[in-house]
Amino acid sequence: MLFAGSSLLRDTVTMILAGGVGERLSPLTKFRSKPSVPFGGKYRIIDFTLSNCLNSGLRKIYVLTQYKSDSLNQHLYEAWNIFNPELGEFIYSIPPQHKVGGDWYLGTSNAIEQNINLITGNKSKWLLCLSGDHIYKMDYLKMLQYHEDRNADVTIACLEYPIDLADRFGVLSIEPNYNITGFYEKVKNPPEIPDKPGYAFVNMGIYIFDANRLIEIYNEMEKQQLPKNDFGKHILPYMVKSGFSVMAYKFEDENKKSEIYWRDIGTLDSYYAASMDLISVSPDFNLYASNWPLRSAVVQSPPAKTLSHEGERVGRSLNSLVCDGTIISGGLVERSIIGSNVRVNSYSYVTDSIIFSNCNIGRHARIRRAIIDKNVTVPEGYEIGFDPDEDKKKFTVTETGIVVIAKNQVLTK
Repeated sequence: MLFAGSSLLRDTVTMILAGGVGERLSPLTKFRSKPSVPFGGKYRIIDFTLSNCLNSGLRKIYVLTQYKSDSLNQHLYEAWNIFNPELGEFIYSIPPQHKVGGDWYLGTSNAIEQNINLITGNKSKWLLCLSGDHIYKMDYLKMLQYHEDRNADVTIACLEYPIDLADRFGVLSIEPNYNITGFYEKVKNPPEIPDKPGYAFVNMGIYIFDANRLIEIYNEMEKQQLPKNDFGKHILPYMVKSGFSVMAYKFEDENKKSEIYWRDIGTLDSYYAASMDLISVSPDFNLYASNWPLRSAVVQSPPAKTLSHEGERVGRSLNSLVCDGTIISGGLVERSIIGSNVRVNSYSYVTDSIIFSNCNIGRHARIRRAIIDKNVTVPEGYEIGFDPDEDKKKFTVTETGIVVIAKNQVLTK
């Protein structure tokens, strides 16, 4: 089994689609793509997919970038430049290069097709396609073994989802042997899983292809002048209709909680909710499991510390995540996530908020239910999150009242 697993890994190339604009996460995506948005204080969203790759033994990785990729490219270099090319390992950032036609990446499938030379050049037997903007834990080697055992042309990872909620996603219809017979986008009455009534299979956007078979399909669809930009809309329905072996794989969660954890953080409110979960007594997503380490950039900063002064200036952090280099000097932080190298000055109050790295919270400032991006200085006595009408004049405010301040934004009283 060990030999079989090592052969699977050696013959697999991974491509991570990381070019998402993330418009609904604006202004957090004003200067960066969605996969490079910070999460949990010290991570970027893409770190969870990359950590899955590392923990699964996959070390041949292409990250397909597109929009606002400077931040992502820098992060990949600083946090993930750990592979040894002499051992056949690599992680490369691949922007659109007009290899096929004169377009940018036009969809999930088109991004892969434009870089098909990277698959053939490595003589890969299998291609693993992933998204760079989901948060979950998964052992891809188990899925690869499943794919090989069934001699499938493509295997699709699927999530069991209550049928009354599945109409928000793309869902699959399957036979009892998990052979896929159809694809449906956001339908009112999704097909049930045969062995689990009341649940539907949601497409997770995780695909394993027989690499040579995918190349054949691209060529055949080109001859027939069929659209082939998107996997879910074009490639996979064509494969089902043409009689290829298209298999479903039930997601096995390495988070090891009672409830399956998989998040597509598409809005500011869902981002805030997923972040706040991390500071709960028993969070749904476990950052601390030693059997599934989560990797990111290591900030070369001193440990976080709190400073108390005479009188009422007591530096405190309660029920919060606080990253390296941060100093809470005579202020109070509660139920919040504080990035690295943040200064919380005397008499200030931060609650139920997310403060990104390199921010300075002035004396007597009060912040509630806010997300403050990097490099923001909050002036002395400034208030955020207490007067909705005033906040809406200056900042983005979500439907649930979360105040969001953009990176480098200058605040004036």
